[in-house]
Amino acid sequence: MVELAMVTPVLFVLSVAILAFGRVSEAHQQVIEAARAGAQAAAVLPDPGTAEQGAAASATVGIVDHAHTCAHAEIVTDVSHFHRGGYVTVTVVCQVSLADLSVPGIPGRATVRASATAPIDPYRSVG
Repeated sequence: MVELAMVTPVLFVLSVAILAFGRVSEAHQQVIEAARAGAQAAAVLPDPGTAEQGAAASATVGIVDHAHTCAHAEIVTDVSHFHRGGYVTVTVVCQVSLADLSVPGIPGRATVRASATAPIDPYRSVG
């Protein structure tokens, strides 16, 4: 009984830490995939305005279904090099809520960030 009483809190803290690490890891993977999808979508669109809209729409699809891991997502599209042979960069920043894992030492939230760059075809016309 004494061993069980001593081991139980350690196992509880370990399991909560594993849960928090898994949640942050899952959110990081979702943010990477959303940034890649946004950059690829923006690179094939004809002008910078529609590229920003297309990147935001494509990136949002990847993270909207997973609200428990990625809340308050911010999508930034850099179209300053949007010309023939240039590139477009999409950055996705996400807040991962860990408040429901109220354990001392684990913060209430974590920020996950990822960027992806896609080249623009040098042989196409860019409006």
